[in-house]
Amino acid sequence: QVQLVESGGGLVQAGGSLRLSCAASGSIASINSINLRSWYRQAPGMQRELVARITSGGNTMYAESVKGRFTISRDNAKSTVYLQMNSLKPEDTAVYYCHARERPNGGLGGEYNFWGQGTQVTVSS
Repeated sequence: QVQLVESGGGLVQAGGSLRLSCAASGSIASINSINLRSWYRQAPGMQRELVARITSGGNTMYAESVKGRFTISRDNAKSTVYLQMNSLKPEDTAVYYCHARERPNGGLGGEYNFWGQGTQVTVSS
């Protein structure tokens, strides 16, 4: 069973920066079977939304609201994904979740999703 452990959240003023980390732990076979892929966030009373994603080939995508401010990266040797958040705004306040995916047999075996516990990011005005 893969576990995703997040860190780096906190309280910052508008315009400040934070870097979130998400490390995968478990058996070597389990860790090697998944893709550390995405960051999501969820504000109170809101739906969880995709913030940033990095594919196995290294391509990245971002929500329009964070383009130019956030950067997702991955260190495969450390089984860790990062989210660098710059120029933070109060509307970025949310719980941020790390997401990983497993697709056995190239997707023919279905799709399985794994989530971190979430880390709180609060941006004050």
